Amino acid sequence: MDEKVEKVIGYCVKCRVKPGREMKDVKVVEIKPGRPAAKGVCSVCGTGMYKILSKDGAAKLKKAA
Repeated sequence: MDEKVEKVIGYCVKCRVKPGREMKDVKVVEIKPGRPAAKGVCSVCGTGMYKILSKDGAAKLKKAA
């Protein structure tokens, strides 16, 4: 399920900037109970980031890839 996607905004715990930072090297992954998520790194500081997605949101990101 590791598919590359682009333009995902997530919250970076290290930067603490709201509404969030753009994620680089984004992949749609599946976390523990089969839940879709976007995994990437912060475009500013390089910290690993996750954004939990709905099933519809994950489907949209896959189509954009």
